[in-house]
Amino acid sequence: MKERIVFMGTSTFSLEVFKMLIKEEYRIVGVVTQPDKRVGRKKILTMSEVKEEALKYDIPIIQPTKIKNDYQAVLDLKPDMIITAAYGQIIPKALLDYPKYGCINVHASLLPKYRGGAPVHRCIINGENITGVTIMYMAEKMDAGNIIKQEVVPIYDEDNVGILYDRLSVVGASLLKKTLPSIFNKTNQSIPQDESQVSYAYNLTREDEKINWNLTGKQVNNQVRGTNPWPGSYTTYNNKTVKIWAGSYQVDDYYDGIENGTIIELHKGTIGVKVADGIYFIDELQIEGKKKMSVKDYMNGHCMFEKNTMFD
Repeated sequence: MKERIVFMGTSTFSLEVFKMLIKEEYRIVGVVTQPDKRVGRKKILTMSEVKEEALKYDIPIIQPTKIKNDYQAVLDLKPDMIITAAYGQIIPKALLDYPKYGCINVHASLLPKYRGGAPVHRCIINGENITGVTIMYMAEKMDAGNIIKQEVVPIYDEDNVGILYDRLSVVGASLLKKTLPSIFNKTNQSIPQDESQVSYAYNLTREDEKINWNLTGKQVNNQVRGTNPWPGSYTTYNNKTVKIWAGSYQVDDYYDGIENGTIIELHKGTIGVKVADGIYFIDELQIEGKKKMSVKDYMNGHCMFEKNTMFD
């Protein structure tokens, strides 16, 4: 392929798309990814998976702190097309207008639903049964460009963000592979998005991560699934943060009248919490300052929880 492509991506979702472009021998003249970040308790400086992959092939790497102000290095690569996938920053108009084949985005939702930075998290939290991948032309307005191609992906009860991300990334790479030739040949068709159907998937806030025990068991479970493996849902107990990583629920009116958030079952392998329509069973947790573990393993040691007490 003679066309000069700049790829922009950062997350795990981006990696499969990037690998596909390399495997199909597209001419990638540069990679733009987020700056390296300090991760974990030891604050180890860590590069994105996309950067790690680009280094294997000696592809030039650009890591602007703010692409809207620092994009000249991308223009200097003279891209015929820019492809983005979960890059993490808004692309400035100067870049959108430059490539002769346009700027293409691989987005992890069925646009116009779930525009924004957290579509996978939000669709699980909201209890959706399906999601998908959209190949689209980029526009100045966030995720608002014309749709080129879409593919539906089911959401299963056992899915969390990590599992669904992995499945969507494979679909995204495959869909782009099938779609790119028609874009270069200018034989593809695209359609405007229906603005009346727009919804947004804004990045999660700390408040979004906090468990509301007044919700139903299904809603609590969706929140836990929709934040696993990152950033995680949390509650507090005796002023200690407790992250909840996995669980299940049971609709049961036996405990009606007991305040939501009360620990109503506590024995080996199970912490049952009263919710709006029954019980939420915590299966995996992480106490502040400790490692993630199953409730069964946690209960084998010292247990700080007591029956008939409440999460704060």
